Amino acid sequence: MEVVGDGLGLSKSSVSKTVTTVTPLLLQLMKSILVFPKTPEEIQLANQQFYDLDNIPRVIGIIDGTLIPVLSPKVNEPLYICRKGYPAINVQVVCDHQGMFTDIVAKWPRSTHDYFAWANSAICQMAEEGGFGDSWLLGDSGYPLRPYLLTPVQHPATIAEERFNQAHGRTRSIVERNIGLWKQRFRCISKSSGGLKLNPTKSCSVIVVTAILHNIAVRENVQLPEEEVIAVGADGEEDAVSDDDDDDDPLNPHQGRMHPAGAEVRELLIQNMFGW
Repeated sequence: MEVVGDGLGLSKSSVSKTVTTVTPLLLQLMKSILVFPKTPEEIQLANQQFYDLDNIPRVIGIIDGTLIPVLSPKVNEPLYICRKGYPAINVQVVCDHQGMFTDIVAKWPRSTHDYFAWANSAICQMAEEGGFGDSWLLGDSGYPLRPYLLTPVQHPATIAEERFNQAHGRTRSIVERNIGLWKQRFRCISKSSGGLKLNPTKSCSVIVVTAILHNIAVRENVQLPEEEVIAVGADGEEDAVSDDDDDDDPLNPHQGRMHPAGAEVRELLIQNMFGW
């Protein structure tokens, strides 16, 4: 708002009113721009596109969480403070093979773990009800291992498990790079620019809108200027130190636990595809 206002000679209040008016209109595009595979044909196409990347079959998407800094709320402020000391929204995203967002959940404070955001999302309910068919998402170890959500082997003991982890990591890097590009394209959601100067409720709406606009930019092959492209870490920030992951969080109830059905699916995949 400050950049646009200063550049066009508009007051901050005028720009704020415009953003407030346009945001809900853009939100109406969400279902047509962020499209998760649902039909058998869409799922099969996603499976093939991911398989072509690193030979992992039946992948329907990649899931990850990221922090978006926001204005410190007046109510329940401690719930929003991240480990680096600033208030943030914990955003869950799912991407396809080319870095298009197919799902986004932007409503939880930073104190919410990735596994909780996942368990309370519509896409988790879809997976639980069999909406993925025999496909699965790929996620880091902050997420629970399930037959429809495969995470890395925490302590690989065989060459096959190491190969699986490597392929899993290379494929999952798509969502990490996409988060970085998203934050570079819209610097208002990047910590380097101070984050969103809005309360959490308004911030959540703006976050989703930037994801919609990012998808449109990717679809239309709108490139960032070279001077805007910088190295980013796994959390989409320039310091390359991730505060987004719950991988090493001792409070994560899924840390170190083995889900029998999920473990069986993952082990069969490892032996069939990476046991050569």
